[in-house]
Amino acid sequence: MPVDRDQISAENCSVKRALDIVGEKWTLLVLREALYGARRFERFQSRIGCPRQVLTDRLNTLVAAGVLRKAPYQEPGQRERHEYRLTDKGRDLLPAVIALMHWGDKWEADAAGPPVEVVHRECGHPVELVLQCRDDHTPLTAHDTEPRPGPGARPAKTGKTRR
Repeated sequence: MPVDRDQISAENCSVKRALDIVGEKWTLLVLREALYGARRFERFQSRIGCPRQVLTDRLNTLVAAGVLRKAPYQEPGQRERHEYRLTDKGRDLLPAVIALMHWGDKWEADAAGPPVEVVHRECGHPVELVLQCRDDHTPLTAHDTEPRPGPGARPAKTGKTRR
C-alpha cells in the first residue's frame, strides 16, 4: 500500500541532507573532478573555472562533511600546501555522479554524443547503472518502486497539509 506522504515528516529527509552537502552546481563539479582524479586546488580551478573563493568554499564544505580530506604536500622550495582526497564517503557518491552524467548524456548531450564515457578499467566496457532490488529483480523503473516508511521515519506535524 503506498505511503501517504502527508503523514511522514520531511524534516530528516535523506535527499535533503545529501543536497545540503552536494546539491550546488560548483560542488558537484568539484566532486566530478575529484572522482576523475583531481587533488590540487589549481587542477580543480583549471577544470571547473569557478571563482577562487567559490572553489575554496566548496572544498571546505566537502571537507567539513567528510567527503574530502586535506592532505599536506610540499613542492621543493615552496610552502606547505594541501591537496584534497576523496574519503570512503566521497567515493560512495560515484553512482550518483554517474547517474547524473548518464541522464545528461541521454537528455542534454550534443548531437555528436557524450563528451566522456566512464569505462571499466579492466575490460574497457562502458559502465552502466542498474536499479535493482536486493532480490536481484532488474531492471526497475519508477513504475516498479514505491516509498515506504523507514526506521527513521517521523510522523508529520499536525496542521494544514497542502494538496
